[in-house]
Amino acid sequence: MKRSFLLIFLITLVGIVYISRLFQLQIIRGGEQDLTHSATIKVEYDYPERGYIYDRNRKLLVANQLSYDVMIIPKEIEPLDTLEFCSLLKIDKEDFIKRFHKADSYARWLPSVFLKQLAKEDYAYLQEKLPKYKGFYIQKRIIRNYPIKSAANILGFISEVNEYVAKNNDYYEQGELIGKLGVEKQYESVLRGIKGKKRFKRNNLNEITGSYKNGKYDTLAVPGKDLTLTIDSELQQYGELLMSGKRGGIVAIEPKTGEILALVTAPSYDPNLLVGRKRSPNSIKLFNDSINMPTFDRGLQAMYSPGSPFKIINGLIGLQEGVIDKNFGVTCYHGYRYGKRPNAFMKCHCGIVGRPIHLKTAISKSCNSYFATTYRRIIDKYENPTIGTDAWSKHAKSFGLGNYLGYDLPSGQKGRIPDGNFYDRSYDFRWGATTTISNAIGQGEVETTPIQLANMTAAIANKGYYYTPHIVKRIDNKPITDTTYTTRRNTTVSPEHFPIAIEAMYETFTRGTAKYSQVKGIDICGKTGTVENFIRVDGQKVQLTDHSIFIAFAPKDDPKIAIAIFVENGGFGATIAAPITSLLIEKYLNGSITRKHIEERMINLSLQKEYDKKQLLLTQNIDTIATRTK
Repeated sequence: MKRSFLLIFLITLVGIVYISRLFQLQIIRGGEQDLTHSATIKVEYDYPERGYIYDRNRKLLVANQLSYDVMIIPKEIEPLDTLEFCSLLKIDKEDFIKRFHKADSYARWLPSVFLKQLAKEDYAYLQEKLPKYKGFYIQKRIIRNYPIKSAANILGFISEVNEYVAKNNDYYEQGELIGKLGVEKQYESVLRGIKGKKRFKRNNLNEITGSYKNGKYDTLAVPGKDLTLTIDSELQQYGELLMSGKRGGIVAIEPKTGEILALVTAPSYDPNLLVGRKRSPNSIKLFNDSINMPTFDRGLQAMYSPGSPFKIINGLIGLQEGVIDKNFGVTCYHGYRYGKRPNAFMKCHCGIVGRPIHLKTAISKSCNSYFATTYRRIIDKYENPTIGTDAWSKHAKSFGLGNYLGYDLPSGQKGRIPDGNFYDRSYDFRWGATTTISNAIGQGEVETTPIQLANMTAAIANKGYYYTPHIVKRIDNKPITDTTYTTRRNTTVSPEHFPIAIEAMYETFTRGTAKYSQVKGIDICGKTGTVENFIRVDGQKVQLTDHSIFIAFAPKDDPKIAIAIFVENGGFGATIAAPITSLLIEKYLNGSITRKHIEERMINLSLQKEYDKKQLLLTQNIDTIATRTK
C-alpha cells in the first residue's frame, strides 16, 4: 500500500512539474522568445539611419547614403541557371560558389550578404529580375559619406560584421555594418540605432503565408542618435594642411573643459576611401603601409621622449618638494657633471655661463644643468633612490602622464613615467639619481604621447588641474554628463607654484627660444623641445635628425587653447614645431592668419628626404641581416 502510494505521488509530482514548465514556456514566456532562429518564422529587418556626426560648430562631418546589398538565405535556394545569374550580378561562377559556401557555412536559414553595395544604376534592373531567383532579395542599407575629407583618425569607419561577432553578439547578423576605429567604434551603440523587425509565417513548403500574429511582435526601426564632437573642423583641417610632407601628431585641447579641439596625425587619408565596395582594396593598402602608417594615430599612439617641455614638470615638482625655490640658483659651465667618468657629463646650450641661473630663466633658456641639479635634489631628498623616484613619479603622473588618460577614443598608449620598482627590476647594481639623470631633461626612460603632453600643458595653464580629454560634446543635442569628463582632476603640485612656470613660458616667446614665432596681440606661453633621434643599424647606434617638439597655451591670462606638437625628424623645436603651433593658435583665436610668409613656408616644407634617408638605412640593415643568415 505504501509503495503504490509513493508511486502515485511521484507520477503526480512529475506531471505537475512538466505541465508547469510547459505553461511557463508556452503561455508566460511564449511571446518573449526570440523567433529569429525559428524555421517557421521569417524575420525581415528594417535598418535604421545611422546617427550623423557634427563638429563643435555644427558643421557636418559624417552623413549617410543609401546602399543596396544582394542578400541570400541558403536554405531557400532553388535550382537556378548559375551562368545567367552570375551574368546578372557581374560575377563569375567561381565567385558565386565561394560566396554561396560562405553563407551556407554561416547559417543555412539566416540571411547574409551575398553581394554588397550595388551601384545605383544596377539596383533598378536587379530589383525586377531578382524575384525569380528564390532565396535572394535586395536589402537597403545605410553607408557613410564624408563631406569633409578630414579627421579620418577621429571618425573611424564602418565595415562588415565578421562571423565571430555575428555568432557572439545577438544584435548583429553577418554582413551587417559596425563601427571600426575612432568615434564610429567608441559610440557604436549610440550611432547605430535599433533595427526594426517584421515577422512572417512560413508553411511546410517554406512559403510566406502572412504576418506572424498580425504583427504583434513587429517593431519599427529607431534612428541612431547624432553626435556633436568637440573638435573645430577648420582647425583640424588647418593642422593637417600644416603637417603636409611631415610625420607627427598635433593635439589641441580647451583647458577649462578638456574638450579636444584638434587631433591631427600625419600622414593621414581621405575617410571616403573606406566607404562602399572600394573599402576592401583601399583598407589593404592603407593598413599594410608599414612605412607611412596612415592609419596609425600618432596623436594617441606614438610615444616620444618629451624633451625640454618636461623640464617644467621637474621644476614644479622641485618647488612642491621644497628642494628649490624661485631664488635657488645653479651656475652652468656648458653642462652638468654627474660622475668621474669622462662621459658622465650632460651638455647644455643655454648660453649662460659662470653666473647663477634661477628657475624662470632656466625654463625659458632650457638649462640642462639647472634641471639635472633639481632632479637629483628631488631623488636624494629621500632615504633611498627607490622611495625618491616613487615620490617624483607620483607627482609627474598626477599631470596625466604615464597612464591611459581615459579619453573617449578606442586607441592609445600609456607612455611611461618610471618609478623606483622599474629601476629596481632594471638594474642589478646600486643605482641612484645620477643613473637616471636623463629623466631630468625629459629623455631617459620617460615617454609620452602627444595627447598626454597637451593635457599636461592644459594642467599648467589651469594652474594645477585638468579635465579628462574627450572628443564628444553632445549626444542627441544633449551635453555629456559622464563624470569621467566633468570631474576636475587636481595635480599634486599646489596652485601657488605655477605662476613662475607660466611667466617663464611667456618669456620663451618674448625673449627665449620661440621669440621668432610671436603673434601680435596674443600673449602665448610655450616651451620648445628638441629630442635626439637614434636608430640601430647593423648593431650600431646611428643618429638621425632630432624630433621637433613644442607645447603652448594662449592667451596667457585666460587660456582658451593648449597645444602639443611632435614633428618627427623636424630638428630644433623652434624651427618647425613652434611656428606651426603659433599659426594654429592665431587661426583658432583670430580666425585668420597675418603672417602669410610663415604659413606658406610651413605648408610647403617637406621632410620626405629625411624619411627616405631613414628608410634607406633600415632597408640596408635588413639586407645585411638577410645576407648573414644565408
